[in-house]
Amino acid sequence: MINITVPTPDVTITKQVDPQLSHIYGFTDFHLITRELGGIFMFYNAAGELLFVGKARKLRPRIKKHFEDTVSPMKNHREEVTKIEVCLVEDPVDREIYETYIINTMRAKYNVDKVLYK
Repeated sequence: MINITVPTPDVTITKQVDPQLSHIYGFTDFHLITRELGGIFMFYNAAGELLFVGKARKLRPRIKKHFEDTVSPMKNHREEVTKIEVCLVEDPVDREIYETYIINTMRAKYNVDKVLYK
């Protein structure tokens, strides 16, 4: 049996209710997410429920894309996201393993690909 340990998040940002500072989709600390490094990201709602898990070679642009494009599985659920956790994982194979593992063990609500538990 393979033992996989989910990495500890390197960055966690939370949505502000009425942000006074410049913000992106209610997140004033979006700048803390790296533009150049790869990893995995997790979207959570106010109840702490995991909504979506994704991976990217460049994290910030990929996360922003989920809030902007019309084909994202999150397109109808963007307002639910209150917390984003980011784990830096440079190796693409490791990113793939972590993403699939987290989707299936934590049962991410809006992931439709790589779901093995249905």
